[in-house]
Amino acid sequence: MRRLRRLAHLMLCPFSKGLQGRPPGLRVKLALLVWLGVLAGSWMVYVHYSSYSELCRGHVCQVVICDQYRKGIISGSVCQDLCELRRVEWRTCLSSTPGQQVYSGLWQDKEVTIKCGIKEALNSKARADAPPRRELVLFDKPTRGTSIKEFREMTLNFLKANLGDLPSLPALVGQVLLMADFNKDSKVSLAEAKSVWALLQRNEFLLLLSLQEKEHASRLLGYCGDLYLTEGTPRGPWHSAVLRPLLPPALGAVLQQWLGPAWPWRAKIAIGLLEFVEELFHGSYGTFYMCETTLANVGYTATYDFKMADLQQVAPEATVRRFLQGRRCEQSADCTYGRDCRAPCDRLVRQCKGDLIQPNLAKVCELLQDYLLPGAPASLRAELGRQLRTCTTLSGLASQVEAHHSLVLSHLKTLLWKEISNTKYS
Repeated sequence: MRRLRRLAHLMLCPFSKGLQGRPPGLRVKLALLVWLGVLAGSWMVYVHYSSYSELCRGHVCQVVICDQYRKGIISGSVCQDLCELRRVEWRTCLSSTPGQQVYSGLWQDKEVTIKCGIKEALNSKARADAPPRRELVLFDKPTRGTSIKEFREMTLNFLKANLGDLPSLPALVGQVLLMADFNKDSKVSLAEAKSVWALLQRNEFLLLLSLQEKEHASRLLGYCGDLYLTEGTPRGPWHSAVLRPLLPPALGAVLQQWLGPAWPWRAKIAIGLLEFVEELFHGSYGTFYMCETTLANVGYTATYDFKMADLQQVAPEATVRRFLQGRRCEQSADCTYGRDCRAPCDRLVRQCKGDLIQPNLAKVCELLQDYLLPGAPASLRAELGRQLRTCTTLSGLASQVEAHHSLVLSHLKTLLWKEISNTKYS
């Protein structure tokens, strides 16, 4: 409190002469406002740093995973390097929620991203070095006695529930079983089955598996239990998880314009983002929705090729429809999956409808207005603005406006590519 009083005194000093000639009541009000501002600012910083300490608990993940591995409950292609040889190096904490631990790291001389889930929220008052509870991670399925045939059926039914009843799913099940047999002994042990089943419960892993052949999703490199490694962390507007929670969104957007890539590089990244929208639409394993469209997810490689930084909020169409089906509502806000996958509310029957109000492309174009228009070449700005505004007006389920959707997307890509083609930026 002494420090806060001194800070308030110092902040008031420059104004003291100007305030001397003012009524006492006004001086008191201004002093009170400054005092309240100092208290509010100090409290916000304290809360943000407290939450940051909660975000970075990678050591808990490693202890729990390695405990399960040594007991023979789980296995995986990186277990030995992680738990016995200590060849997986944990580096910068990139977590945005306590339940999903994300770190940059190094494995086999490659830059990787390490991802591990903590199912229970950790108590902020618990000691950081306290032993983790075994219940933090459960590998309870399949059970002993499950045959490979039963496990195959289990996996197929799970994929049907989450991706829809698609003719391509048996091939995806085959890939899951091949991945489970990481030691290539033509058998799937109980530990291998438990590990791959736990991985499938993680939304991002399911998306990585479904989009593994797509250019703009990170490639899976290995796993141990439900901890998994993907190729190196894409760069992004806010690579540091330390700064992101501490800055207001408006200030973050301004700094992105100052500190982000040059405009032609942003155009190249935007082309990749538009291609990713195409990849999500009617792919081999169905349609996917982007349910949190923010600059934080716009990642890119060292050569400015777009990579989706986080797939946590990308959801299969079947999952979103299941969430909305029969859901009670009073307004459209009640029919929201994730952050911005919103469906209309039928107020007569007070139930959510199944079709989303805004397709992926419209949400991406809203994002690109802030990302591309500032700093755009003068000769391009008017046409680019017009096309982006047209794009943001797309509404209804994308399949209902498929031709228009494809035409708008194609025009945008062509406009951007024409500007940077035959230059060093292409």
